[in-house]
Amino acid sequence: MLIQDFKQRLFTLSEQHGFSDMELYYEKEDKFSCSLFKGELDSYESSEVSGVSFRGIINGKFGSAYTEKLDEESLLYMVKNAKENAELSEEEIKIEMFSGSDSYHDGSFYSAKLAEVTIPEKIDLLKEIEKQIYAYDERVTGTNYFKLESAESECAIMNSKGLELKEKKNYIGMYISVVVKQDEEIKTGLFVKITQNIDSLVPEEIAKHAVEEALSQLNAKTVESKRYPVLLRNTAAASLLQTFSPVFSAEKAQMGQSLLKDRTGEPIAVSSLQIVDDPFLESGLFSSTFDSEGVATAKKDIVKDGKLVTLLHNRKTAEKANAASTGNAYKPSYKGALSVSPTNFYIVPSEQSFEDLQTSIEEGMIITGLEGLHSGADPVSGDFSLAAKGYFVKDGKIQFSAKQMTIAGNFYEILKSIEGIGSDLDFSFSFVAPGYIGSPSLLVKELAVTVE
Repeated sequence: MLIQDFKQRLFTLSEQHGFSDMELYYEKEDKFSCSLFKGELDSYESSEVSGVSFRGIINGKFGSAYTEKLDEESLLYMVKNAKENAELSEEEIKIEMFSGSDSYHDGSFYSAKLAEVTIPEKIDLLKEIEKQIYAYDERVTGTNYFKLESAESECAIMNSKGLELKEKKNYIGMYISVVVKQDEEIKTGLFVKITQNIDSLVPEEIAKHAVEEALSQLNAKTVESKRYPVLLRNTAAASLLQTFSPVFSAEKAQMGQSLLKDRTGEPIAVSSLQIVDDPFLESGLFSSTFDSEGVATAKKDIVKDGKLVTLLHNRKTAEKANAASTGNAYKPSYKGALSVSPTNFYIVPSEQSFEDLQTSIEEGMIITGLEGLHSGADPVSGDFSLAAKGYFVKDGKIQFSAKQMTIAGNFYEILKSIEGIGSDLDFSFSFVAPGYIGSPSLLVKELAVTVE
């Protein structure tokens, strides 16, 4: 059944069962992934996932249900389940079904050029990258993982108030871990990139990045464990920001899970720090013209000159705070519940290069990667203790790779102790927290560093 036909029949049936307002959320995703091992396909998967969720108001309460099938049988199933869920709900409706924003950004986040790339062409790209990796240095012995993933998705929101929105997106991602061996020492180097720009995936550049990253960690040495000035390289800084990004959610603040509750308008960071949420960022993984409630998205300052401008809101949190939604309602899928999430959320870069930041360090550490973000960080208190990779720096120059380290500190204190912001903005994506999170390299006054 076509989605428009399904919507009309669903809304008619739900009215007959007593629903006053109705909403249908539709989502479809076509995904392809493959991995290589020494020139041969190690895995290959092509899938299509689609489904709809229904939300309606009955007797002053919201009820909801979802299904993967757009057929006659699913119509009655959805209505009955939503009605039962509403009867079990203890929460009274405080906001009406949304009828739409005054205007929406005119933009597209779909690359026609990427859509034209065939599966054989994607496999050939992966094979060429692997070829370049092995040719780059004789110490390359293999890969821990070597995966390409691409996806094309579309979503739509339609309701009985006249709201009707739809959007289409696509991306391609590369996830590579290269292994090098010298004598008995084994190290790995990573390359991770998610983009709409297929031309940015240049095999020679990817090979150089991943292999050089691994080689640079050879001949690691230990250093004294103490507090050091720390330069968090862009991807490491982005990973840390991603882990603590939920503290900027009004939902978390209202649940008592963020120390930024009631801090709007107050200084929370050094005056040079600017953080924005930009749903219109070109090639941003979370770019969109509307959120999961149909509210128009907008680029906005979150932190400006070190002061907290706003937390991120959906309509429910905004109603509690007597504020307006910031267009940050989020559903992880058609099955998921509404929450709050950043879109493309990042620290604004400066004009300082990474080299400028490095040369300012008399003695300190460069952190290139963080591990244990799931278990080693407390988003509520801001405390963290994380395994890290990186280099020891003396008189502004890298001396050697440091043995396995642990860095410890507090996220809120880092915001207040940033001494330099780089120009090299890069983005991180993980399942620790939703959103496409970015940061340039950050020079922090000091963190506790423990080295093996």
